[in-house]
Amino acid sequence: MHSTVPTSAGRVRGQRTGEVTTFLNIPYAAPPFGPRRLRPPQPPQSWTGVRDAFAPGPAAPQPGYLPAMAGLLQDAGPQGEDCLNLNVWTPAPGRRGGGLPVMVWIHGGAFRNGAGTLPAYDGARLAADGVVVVTLNYRLGAEGFLLLPDGPSNLGLLDQIAALEWVRDNIAEFGGDPDNVTVFGQSAGAICVTALMTMERARGLFRRAITQSGAGHHSHPEPIARRLTERLAALVGAEPTRESLAAVAPERLIAADAALSREIAQATDPTLWGESAGGGTTVLPVVDGDTLAQRPIDALAEGAGRHIDLLTGTTSDEFRLFLVPLGIDQRINDEALHAFLTGLGLDADRARAVYAAARPGAGPGDLFSAAMSDHAYRIPALRVAEARAAHDADTYVYEFAWPSTALDGALGACHMTEIGFVFGNLPTALAGPAAPEELSAHMRRAWTSFARTGRPTADGGEEEMHWPSYSEHRGVMRLDGAAPKVLLDPAADQRALWHHLRRAGPRGV
Repeated sequence: MHSTVPTSAGRVRGQRTGEVTTFLNIPYAAPPFGPRRLRPPQPPQSWTGVRDAFAPGPAAPQPGYLPAMAGLLQDAGPQGEDCLNLNVWTPAPGRRGGGLPVMVWIHGGAFRNGAGTLPAYDGARLAADGVVVVTLNYRLGAEGFLLLPDGPSNLGLLDQIAALEWVRDNIAEFGGDPDNVTVFGQSAGAICVTALMTMERARGLFRRAITQSGAGHHSHPEPIARRLTERLAALVGAEPTRESLAAVAPERLIAADAALSREIAQATDPTLWGESAGGGTTVLPVVDGDTLAQRPIDALAEGAGRHIDLLTGTTSDEFRLFLVPLGIDQRINDEALHAFLTGLGLDADRARAVYAAARPGAGPGDLFSAAMSDHAYRIPALRVAEARAAHDADTYVYEFAWPSTALDGALGACHMTEIGFVFGNLPTALAGPAAPEELSAHMRRAWTSFARTGRPTADGGEEEMHWPSYSEHRGVMRLDGAAPKVLLDPAADQRALWHHLRRAGPRGV
C-alpha cells in the first residue's frame, strides 16, 4: 500500500507496512559536489510528478570500518554524490496537523563513517509507538569538518541544520508537529547534537535533545583544526584551501584522512592534535567563532541551550568496543596502565586503586577501559548535566548497563550496544542474540515519552517510576535486564578522580 505526501520540492510516494509508512531517500539539499564542493548546503532541485521513496539513497563517501570490526559494525551501503538525503517513518502520512512528536536521528561513526539507512536505525518500530522518525545523512571526514580559510567550517553541522529546516517546513505533511522536534544521536551524532544546542543557526529548530555516548568537549580549536587541514592537504599534494582541496577526488581525501589518523596515533607529542590524540578520529566540530562560536561545553556553562530539554547518558563499558575486537585490552600491562593514567592527569596509583576496588580481579586492560570510558564519555556527559543545573535546566541522565553477549560476553555494555534497544531492532550483532525485548520496551517508552513531554518515563513494573533530574542528588537511571533503577551519584569515587578536569580549557573533560 502506498501513500503520497507533498514536500517543498515535490510529491513523494512511500510504502506502508503494517501501521507505519516509510519514505526513503528524500533530498533535503542539493548534491554537495561539483561547483558545490566544500560549500554550505544548497536547496534541492524540485521535481515534477511523484517521486518514489522506496529505496535508500547514497551514503556520504567514507572509508568503512576496520576488518577487525566486521560482524560487529555494519558499513554503509552504496555511496555517492547525492548523499544529502533523509528518511521518514510515520504512522500518520498525509495527516497534516496530526501533531505527533518528531524524533530526528543523527548517526555516529567517528565523523568518518555511518548513514541514516543502516538497518539498526530503521525507524519503523519506534514510529509504531506514536512518533514520526527521521534519519539523515551528512557530510563526513574532510568533506564535512575541515577548517577552510576561504570557506565556512563545520559543513556537516550545516547539513544537519539544513535537514532540520526541511523538517520544520515539511514534517506536518507526514503527521508530525514541527514545534515538537527532538534531535537524538549517538557518539559523533551526540557530539553534533550537543553542538547544535549551542549554535545560533539552529535556534528554534528543535525543542528537545537526547545524547547517547557523546557530549560537549570533543571539538577542535582553530590552531589544531588548521594544523589538520594543512597536514591533510600536504598528504594529497594540495594547498590548504577550499578551491585546491575541492579539486581532489573524494577517495583521495578519504585515504589521506586514514593516513593522518595513523600519524596521529603514533605522534610523540599528542598535544599537537588536541581531542584527536590517539587517532580514534581526525576531524571534529571546529570552534571557528562563526558557525560554532564556542566549545559546546563552555557555551552550555554560560547558559546556551538552557531552553532545550535534555536526556543524556552512556553505557557502562563504552571503551571496550575499541579494545576487545582488536586485542588491545590483552596487550596492556601494569606499566602501560600506569603511564596511561598519568597521561590522563590522574594520580595513577590512587586511580588504579579506585577502579580496581569496583572490579575485583580486573586486569590492567579492564582498568584502562574503565578509566577511558569515564574520560571520554561518562564525565563529559556529567559535566553537561552540571553546567545545565547551574542554569536551572533539568537534565535526565541514564546508564545503559546490559552486557552484550557477543564475543562470549567480552564486550560488556560497550559503546553502541544500546542503539538496537532504542530503535526496537533486535537482535543485533553487537548486542548478541539474547538481547531482552523487555529492556527495549522500557527504553522506547522512555525515549518517546521524553519526545512528547520533555520528561522520560520509566516503567518500574506495576507503576510508573520517578526519573529524577540529575540536579536531584545526581540521580541516574540505570537501564539493564531488570526493571529500571534510580541510582544516586553512582561511582562517586571514580567521578571524584576527575575533579581536576574542569569545563574550561582545550583539553578539559
